[in-house]
Amino acid sequence: MKKVAILGRPNVGKSSLFNRLVKKRDAITSDVSGTTRDIKKNIVTISGDREFELIDTGGIDEVDGLFAKVSEMSLRAAKEADIILFMVDGKMAPQEEDKRLFYKLQSLGKPIALVVNKIDNDKEEQERFWEFAEFGAEDMFAISVSHNRRMNALYSWLERYIPPTKSLNLTSDEDLSFEELLEMQESSDNEDDKEIRVAIIGRPNSGKSSLLNKLLKEERAVVSEVAGTTIDPVDESMIYDDYTITFVDTAGIRRRSKIVGIEKYALGRTEKMLQEADIALLVIDATDGVTELDERVAGLIDKYKLGSIIVVNKWDIRGDIEYKEAIEDVRDALKFLHYAPIITVSALSGQRVHKLLDKIVDIYKRYTTRIPTSKLNEVINYAIRRHHVPSYHGQVVKIKFATQYATKPPRIALVVNKPELLHFSYIRYLTNVLREQFDFEGVPIEIVARKRGERGDED
Repeated sequence: MKKVAILGRPNVGKSSLFNRLVKKRDAITSDVSGTTRDIKKNIVTISGDREFELIDTGGIDEVDGLFAKVSEMSLRAAKEADIILFMVDGKMAPQEEDKRLFYKLQSLGKPIALVVNKIDNDKEEQERFWEFAEFGAEDMFAISVSHNRRMNALYSWLERYIPPTKSLNLTSDEDLSFEELLEMQESSDNEDDKEIRVAIIGRPNSGKSSLLNKLLKEERAVVSEVAGTTIDPVDESMIYDDYTITFVDTAGIRRRSKIVGIEKYALGRTEKMLQEADIALLVIDATDGVTELDERVAGLIDKYKLGSIIVVNKWDIRGDIEYKEAIEDVRDALKFLHYAPIITVSALSGQRVHKLLDKIVDIYKRYTTRIPTSKLNEVINYAIRRHHVPSYHGQVVKIKFATQYATKPPRIALVVNKPELLHFSYIRYLTNVLREQFDFEGVPIEIVARKRGERGDED
């Protein structure tokens, strides 16, 4: 699949063009220079049959510090791309820095288009657009992303370099027998789910981006001591043990009173992303320990019922704290994540980071576990014999049957004669028994009481 990279200096409209081509608001846009700091990717289809991977990069700026790192990663993306869209701001006169960058990218020998953005009408096109002819670009386009103006010419140019997707010559369902169709359906139903979405979540500057880079064994997210460097969630995938693991490095979550400007968008995007995740890596800064804000962040894991691993980062610079003491402190502060394993790591040195991949796969297998109904009822009956269901003001409460009605996480319905009278403490007891009998490390379990004929709230 061809890769198309959008490059340019900060605040020229790269993320807006990315959103326009993707046809959804995937990248955060703002008038603030340097809003995009990490590399974002998405698959785009044009003309119905041409697919390519679109890459949105951070602004390239000739400065030191954080934005120098952003520039370095953007230029690396250009080298990996097959096609380059170089954007400039049409509201301004041609800039010498733009020319230098364009010539540098042109020297890569790849198809490159000079995209002059913010040309909102014919008058601006006549007065400003032709000034950019001094770049000497073979392919130059005057567009306005915000007004969706003159975009078709750019689409046509992309079609020259992006071949149609090859269609598969599939056998028609009408040519298959009923038995063959049934076999295909059963094969589809039994096919293992090999896609895992992992959210890396935590406070700002706890080391989430460093952890992502170490897991991927390459630098894909910008790392800086400046808190709040990551704004857009950054999706990156890898193949491990036959699973496709997609990591999302989310923006650090601050106290609500400290959320300002574009970080409001980041918080909303982070919560939306968590709704689609399977597993969360909760990153705790070992030098600070668990703070009140860490507890609130952890609460989101419980809210969205995710599999989870507590990652205590910066273990190499933790100071005098002992391992046992640190684990007890985390467990005491995060009681509602009692089922989550704790791993101490150093994202900087890579200490024990490799253990996370095996643990992610193991937890995902448990997250998708379906307990056979006969075995489930055997365990529930054992639990009832060990500790009878309490009556309520003389009213007898009977659990008649149990069935698992969903996975991700495992959700179990108890068929009860009077479900409203089954106390939450007994449900908690049954949950603990299930954890004793089955390996559910890292996974929440949901148990609901239902009358016969009622169904669990399947997602």
